[in-house]
Amino acid sequence: MDNLNIFCFGFGQVAKKFISKINSKKININLSVTSREKSNKFFYKDIAYDNFQFDENTFDQNLIEKLKSSDHILISIAPIKGSEIVIRNFQTVIENSKAKWITYLSATSVYGDHKSEWVNEESETNPTSTNGINRLKAERSWMMLASKRNLPLQIFRLSGIYSNKKNILARLKSEEVKIINKDNHFFSRIHLDDIANILFKSLLKFKRNEIYNISDDKPASAKDVILYGAKLLKISTPSTIAINELENGMLKNFYKDSKKVDNKKMKSFFSYKLKYPTYIEGLNYIRNNFI
Repeated sequence: MDNLNIFCFGFGQVAKKFISKINSKKININLSVTSREKSNKFFYKDIAYDNFQFDENTFDQNLIEKLKSSDHILISIAPIKGSEIVIRNFQTVIENSKAKWITYLSATSVYGDHKSEWVNEESETNPTSTNGINRLKAERSWMMLASKRNLPLQIFRLSGIYSNKKNILARLKSEEVKIINKDNHFFSRIHLDDIANILFKSLLKFKRNEIYNISDDKPASAKDVILYGAKLLKISTPSTIAINELENGMLKNFYKDSKKVDNKKMKSFFSYKLKYPTYIEGLNYIRNNFI
């Protein structure tokens, strides 16, 4: 794996961390990405890359040749207005590309509400949120395309992402945080570093048409995470409000679902030991090094 031709649909935090991981291994990268910005050549750290403008309405035609010649394709663009815009615009190009690794980043919101029980990759998908419904629809579109054209596809269902920059400690320091009063509400999370590490592992060990939950070992309530964060920062416990007092629609949707996401398949197949097995290790590291 001396040289990689990588095409990233979307160049957000996950894609950037993944590219950083590859670069840290001294692997040569020929990188192309899409964003809403005008097409241009940019640098990410010391990596030169081509940025092609792409949104729900238009795209730079020059990206087609780059996409055709790419051997690795990462899709981190969420559905827009219920539409999987990568397939809509580039299905034929991807079918005829040189890709030997295609990864679609989905979300565990596809499971919906499981009444605080455990879910794995074989569990029923019955999403309740618009995001979850659209993600599941996109997953099925990719699986159908991969099956029809024998494409090398894997799907990563990501739990709630936190990072060294974006996390509950930063929120507690910079904005008002409230504890939502809802008993027996569980959700799972994953540190950005672990996502990048697993993506890198999958470059070396890959099985087509597989779905993996990308999650840490300890599902917990938002309340538990907030309380631990406040303890680390040595600040007073945030106030509590009833769930029916929430005005934020996205937050209301978040509290509709309660589930514990099983990560055994991910850890077993990729022989991966989590860098941050739980939010405790993750937040401790952030507190000691970034705050």
